[in-house]
Amino acid sequence: MHAQLHESWLTIPQQARGCAAALGNFDGVHLGHAHLVHTLHTTRPDLPLAVVTFDPHPRELFRPQDPPFRLTLSDERLAALGALGVKHVFQIPFDEAFSLMPAEQFVEDVLYNGLGLKHVACGPDFAFGHRRGGSVPFLAERTAELGMGFTSVSALADAAGPYSSTRIRRLLQEGYPERARDELGRPWSIRGVVQHGDKRGRLLGFPTANIPLGRHLEPARGVYAVTVRLPDGSTKPGVANIGRRPTINDGQESRLEVNLFDYQGDLYGQTLSVVLHRMLRAEKRFDGLDALKAQIAQDAQVARLVLSAGAAAV
Repeated sequence: MHAQLHESWLTIPQQARGCAAALGNFDGVHLGHAHLVHTLHTTRPDLPLAVVTFDPHPRELFRPQDPPFRLTLSDERLAALGALGVKHVFQIPFDEAFSLMPAEQFVEDVLYNGLGLKHVACGPDFAFGHRRGGSVPFLAERTAELGMGFTSVSALADAAGPYSSTRIRRLLQEGYPERARDELGRPWSIRGVVQHGDKRGRLLGFPTANIPLGRHLEPARGVYAVTVRLPDGSTKPGVANIGRRPTINDGQESRLEVNLFDYQGDLYGQTLSVVLHRMLRAEKRFDGLDALKAQIAQDAQVARLVLSAGAAAV
């Protein structure tokens, strides 16, 4: 199912009003988020299912000096929410002016009047409004006064504690995409536009598609077995390297270099979705091109084995 995206809370069409909505950032759309959405739907199956979220992530506005940390950007998040049965995604632009809105105004002007919600749900840690002045008890009290339904949903947890985006980020930074997949409920992918690289891969006999990570989290640097979804919807196996490359702007840029197995074609300017399945080895330097070529050939062989063994079911 495809969710419909609404990027302004001021101009909501009549058919999108009257929803039951889950509130939050939903970075990654992991199993904990799915639990929140499913609980809301079970509570109010009579209402269209929606999500209220924000873009950019508030942390990107308040702490712009932080390294990129996003698990999912807007397109990927929308697709993942649609897969959970969400019909409407109200993606509120989170800018300086919106960050100054008091909690009271957020509930009344945005949730009640702007979006016309009938019921809202959130996790136990949800905070909102200027300086995070709005708490879960405040939201429960204010929605009741306005005649809206409210559900506080306890966090989904396992033996290690609650599922969280922070926990998944750590797994990826430690080089465990297969464990991140278990907590996301689907493989983790990076979606981006193929750009011109330094053509080094072509010279080595292994042409690569170069995708800047941009606002995506940088996982552990090294080599991965991957599958790549092309714009036509087809999927190809491959091997990828994640590392840093010199750029003109700030000297360094994290990017993904993907070699698609048995593929001939021009991918420049195309949007690819690259699923990381297994980290094969950490990044390292080589003495000369021959050593590098031999290692790349070995990496490709190992990646084929990993993918064909079914360790990376898409």
